[in-house]
Amino acid sequence: MSKMSELAMEVEELYNQGYNPYTISTILNVPIELVDNFIASFMEVSYNEDMDGDFDSAMTSAGHGTDEDYGYYGDSEF
Repeated sequence: MSKMSELAMEVEELYNQGYNPYTISTILNVPIELVDNFIASFMEVSYNEDMDGDFDSAMTSAGHGTDEDYGYYGDSEF
C-alpha cells in the first residue's frame, strides 16, 4: 500500500472519530489542504446505508421471472 493510501486511511479514521480537519492535520503533521482533499474525496464516494438493499429489491421485482420459472430449484442434486 502506498504512503498516500495509508495517510488517507488515517485521515478517514480520525475524521470518523470526530476530529476536525485542523486537528487531524496537526496530529498527522500534514498540510490542512491535504486533509481537506482527502475528506472531500471520501465524502464523494461514501455509501448511503439508507438505500441498502433497495437496488437488490428493485432488480428482483424487475426480473422476467423467478428461478423456478426457468427450471432452477436450488442446489438439489438430481
